Amino acid sequence: MKSVIVTGANGFVGSAVVGELLRNGVEVYAVVHEGNRSRLQDSEGLHVVSGDKSRISEIEASIPQGACDTFYDLAWDGSAGPKRADVRLQLDNVAWTVEAMNVAKRLGCGRFLHAGSIMEHETMAAAYTDGNRPGQGYIYGCGKVAAHIMCMSVAAGLGIDLVWPLITNAYGPGELSPRLVNSTIRKCMAGESPQFTAATQNYDFVYIDDLARAFRLIGERGRPFTEYVVGSSEAKPLREFLLEMRDSIAPDLDFVFGSVPFTGTDLPLSAFDCSKTEADTGFRAQVSFGDGCRRTMEWISSQEGR
Repeated sequence: MKSVIVTGANGFVGSAVVGELLRNGVEVYAVVHEGNRSRLQDSEGLHVVSGDKSRISEIEASIPQGACDTFYDLAWDGSAGPKRADVRLQLDNVAWTVEAMNVAKRLGCGRFLHAGSIMEHETMAAAYTDGNRPGQGYIYGCGKVAAHIMCMSVAAGLGIDLVWPLITNAYGPGELSPRLVNSTIRKCMAGESPQFTAATQNYDFVYIDDLARAFRLIGERGRPFTEYVVGSSEAKPLREFLLEMRDSIAPDLDFVFGSVPFTGTDLPLSAFDCSKTEADTGFRAQVSFGDGCRRTMEWISSQEGR
């Protein structure tokens, strides 16, 4: 892997992956929305391309034919917050993802990686459990499932190698979304006791630096048409993670469990198994959850002090 294209390059995950690739000598064509490169620092081997995934074909004119061997598709609008329930937007994401793979093929890339989500597995379990009433956040998960299946079929027809890293739950410095870790740390910093479901469902998290390294290794060594779970390799009930967070950053606060209703589904621990990722790529997470939460809180404090 010598030269790659990265969409969503200025995002939380995208910017971390770009940095990891550049540090390891990979040339990067970073596709950013309307020229916004606030998270990207000047670096030898970095080429910033202004574009938008909704008009993905337009970037072809900005990237030389045959210049890149791998395409990292890390852009997805509405991955957190209310937009997760936007049906039209999530369907558009599916179409844009498939078109991005067509663009990758036309540009001469032999490999295409998309940032999948553990929500794909959770969505399938939630949708095919009789009597279950999935929350609207599963509309996002459904979009990821559809993109995965369509990309597999289209990739087979195009003759491009599709590799699918599956993110458990990414967190760390740089995240601005209202997702669980970020919002809980901010509540702790404000002295507020956070409230949760009973948190007995199985879960896993991966620190952003570990995630970026996993994406590089999967790009280099991942087998075609293979899904790779990216997590800590220490999946367990969510409550245990949250107590680890409390002990690390807010030992004097009460974490209240059971006050919020749970409308999701509980995946078996096997769904978070990273052994295939480790065996094929050599990846192993290095940052513990407690340490990662402490680093994230320190980053948030540094930003609020500006």
